[in-house]
Amino acid sequence: MKHRYGTGDVTLNIPSLSIEEGDVMGVVGPNGSGKSTFLKILAFLEPISEGSILYKGNKSSGIETELREEITYLLQEPYLLKRTIFENIAYGLKLRGKNFNVKERVCDSLLRVGLNPDNFINRPWYRLSGGEAQRVALAMRLALRPKVLLLDEPTANVDEQSAQLVKAAALSAWKEWGTTVIIATHDLTWLHEVSTVIVTLYKGRIVGKEAENIIQGSWEINGDFAVRNFSDGQIIRGFCCETENILAGSISPSKIKITTVEQPRSDSLNIIKGTVVQTTLDSKKESVYVFVKVGESMIKVLMPLGQMQKDKIYPSTQVWISFSPNNLNWLY
Repeated sequence: MKHRYGTGDVTLNIPSLSIEEGDVMGVVGPNGSGKSTFLKILAFLEPISEGSILYKGNKSSGIETELREEITYLLQEPYLLKRTIFENIAYGLKLRGKNFNVKERVCDSLLRVGLNPDNFINRPWYRLSGGEAQRVALAMRLALRPKVLLLDEPTANVDEQSAQLVKAAALSAWKEWGTTVIIATHDLTWLHEVSTVIVTLYKGRIVGKEAENIIQGSWEINGDFAVRNFSDGQIIRGFCCETENILAGSISPSKIKITTVEQPRSDSLNIIKGTVVQTTLDSKKESVYVFVKVGESMIKVLMPLGQMQKDKIYPSTQVWISFSPNNLNWLY
């Protein structure tokens, strides 16, 4: 499918993508990569310019209104009606006109986001903190028991306690109702913990099926290589077939090796020194994502959990990471 705003350039170009029922899909990428547009399209709030979307194997064209009853979308900035919290959460239920026990649904959804119904159902919308407003906005969606829950940076502007409650509430829908959850976020730690699949977007295109390293900045052509200088004076390079229009280089975290032993310079490998700032367990792979600060950039490395423990690679450890120039892919 392709998407463009008006007669402008293509903002999203995804030839094919399958999202399985019951997936928890993480969508990552730098700002401006098309994540929000992608979610709006999946919520049938933004039409596509070319192609088609299949929902449960059937074309969605012409039945978008009906499908919106099964799909709900949480924006980064919460929007509440100028009413009580009860009326906000009950609003979507009443619109559907079905035989819901509205008060029971409202109370259950508030409890899921960590808000006591006795203290909140009669509270007006303006007597909420930013974190509470986001949790109420999520409760409005959870009350509908959606088949698909789309979350756009759900924890970006809230306090840590609210962020944890939002995460837990979203996952409760997946665990209890089999809801398909699609999350666009910069919170890679959370995504690696909960996602069954991750896709990386860049300039409206899918460039990887995991959280790829997107190395932006100025790439300079030097003979057969494109070279990237880091702010600490270190460089990496990759073989370059084209000499113009390189926007970024990408490399899979699984293609990078890491060690605490100083590595000599090599003509056949990129070898750079950095400092570990964070580690995140990927229990599904029995592996760990190691986040290494190099100059002004952060580079992710995927390594076996046992190796990390054996090599004692923990936050604040100085490490050397290496990868072949052949493993750098170019984004134009």
